[in-house]
Amino acid sequence: MTRALVTFLTLLLLWVLAAEANDCLAPLHVYLFVGGLFVTFASLHLPLRAGLAAVLAGGLLCDAVAPAPFFGGQTLLFGGAWLAIFRVRDRLPRAEPAVRVLVALLANLGLFLLFSLLRMRGAPIHLWGRLFFDLLCSQAAIALVGPWFFALQHRALGLARTEPAALD
Repeated sequence: MTRALVTFLTLLLLWVLAAEANDCLAPLHVYLFVGGLFVTFASLHLPLRAGLAAVLAGGLLCDAVAPAPFFGGQTLLFGGAWLAIFRVRDRLPRAEPAVRVLVALLANLGLFLLFSLLRMRGAPIHLWGRLFFDLLCSQAAIALVGPWFFALQHRALGLARTEPAALD
């Protein structure tokens, strides 16, 4: 379970950095959602138990501060995204940085749309324009930060002497 703990600690760092970035962007009315980064590395490179444990713990971390009417929504959707990626990971060249970023972008798109649909039922149509802008900003942030974050996760596992087997 060392892999799960080390990966969770990197997700904790991501959560802190995303919260700080969203705090700085709040006056501009922009929100960055980086859920795709929470699930991608663990689903592509970690074994079943360690990957799922890290992603679910990261989802609980996000749920702890989410202003949602139901607790566990992000955990459930992160777990679903993790499972979807985990099931197709053997068909992907997962050692390629571009593939990791593309998977993170697709996962983030799916998670963002699902969260938006669940939370915005019955909302006025003009709010969807703002959500689309937030999605574009979030995707740009993932494309910029993703390679660094995946390298950080890989290096953290290396420092803990628990290299992910898929990267060797």
